[in-house]
Amino acid sequence: MRPATIVPGVFAVGAIDWNRRLFDSLIPLPDGTSYNSYLIQASEKTVLIDTVDPVMTQDLFNHLDQLGVKKIDYVVANHAEQDHSGSIPAVLAKFPEAKVLCSTKCKPFLMDLLQVAEGRIQEVQDGETLSLGNRTLKFIYTPWVHWPETMVTYLIEEKILFSCDFFGGHLAGTDLFVTDESQVYEASKRYFAEIMMPFRTNIEKDLDKLKDIPIEFIAPSHGPVHNHPEFIMKHWRSWVTDEPRNIAIIVYVSMHGSTALMVNHLAQALGGKGVEVKVFDLTVTDLGKLAMALVDAATIVIATPTVLAGPHPNAVAATVLANALRPRLKYATIIGSYLWGGKTVETLKALIPNLNVELFEPILIKGLPKEADYASLDKLADIIAEKHQPLTKALPVKVTCDTKI
Repeated sequence: MRPATIVPGVFAVGAIDWNRRLFDSLIPLPDGTSYNSYLIQASEKTVLIDTVDPVMTQDLFNHLDQLGVKKIDYVVANHAEQDHSGSIPAVLAKFPEAKVLCSTKCKPFLMDLLQVAEGRIQEVQDGETLSLGNRTLKFIYTPWVHWPETMVTYLIEEKILFSCDFFGGHLAGTDLFVTDESQVYEASKRYFAEIMMPFRTNIEKDLDKLKDIPIEFIAPSHGPVHNHPEFIMKHWRSWVTDEPRNIAIIVYVSMHGSTALMVNHLAQALGGKGVEVKVFDLTVTDLGKLAMALVDAATIVIATPTVLAGPHPNAVAATVLANALRPRLKYATIIGSYLWGGKTVETLKALIPNLNVELFEPILIKGLPKEADYASLDKLADIIAEKHQPLTKALPVKVTCDTKI
């Protein structure tokens, strides 16, 4: 592929990773990803905004060669994580006159992660500007999107925001600009849920820093360039600030069917009372979809059998994930089946210190559910539906499962 022109003199020179399916050995990538890097050729200086994952350094160099780039004056490192900064050592070797520009906190990160020589790094301050001749860069600190050192870079004359992970989404594709908003929405929400959700409070402040800046393009480090930036900015604001919706999530594991019967009954009872329900079988669930559901949900129900006197390991993993992501949940409870005893409730409750939730009385039953157990689940559905009443909107109620119960 050839470099793509955003505006004259500003080019996308990054790489597309069609085949990557796991990020950080943790995050599913169903649609691959891109590592976006941007070149600015001004009258006096040439600047590279971010680089690419080191496995694709040659793609970056091929694009620079196609543009006839002989000199780079500055490499802007908006974020030190290696999918953006990993090719910096190779770029500095190829262009020995180049300096790295980064935030104060980013400098030691680049030295520790990539062993970039201190003399090759120049710190920029929040709000600082840099003249490139006929173009001007402005650096804006956006801490905790999603590391403490992150910043964005704004090209003033063209009103382009180079946002790095801010407003990004893992999506491989050949389109320079957004052409399918529904696809980009899905990728962006997944990205926010998996990576950014724990930092909502910080991100709200960073959004406020950008609200009065005229932006015509957002050029993130993953996914296509937004030439109608209000679309993605509106959704990020919503994900950060909106109240939870009338949604209950049930995450479950069932070894011999008892817990599955409880889940099925509770899901139908909740749906019948006007609560939207999303059910996730933890033996097959895409954790990214679970994370996306957590963005909007008001209640989580953790359903598990008892294994070796405690919760099933898959239920433990899902609980740890929810605790780490810090969603806006308001309510939680635990249901499940056991036979001779255990500490399922105690164990799971200890795993959610970050969730500021009201915990409803757990329902743990012996063996298969009986009539009285189903009645207890009906009462739980009544409680959840009543608590959700202020969140109810005139929307169709749905009960969705990622696998058949």
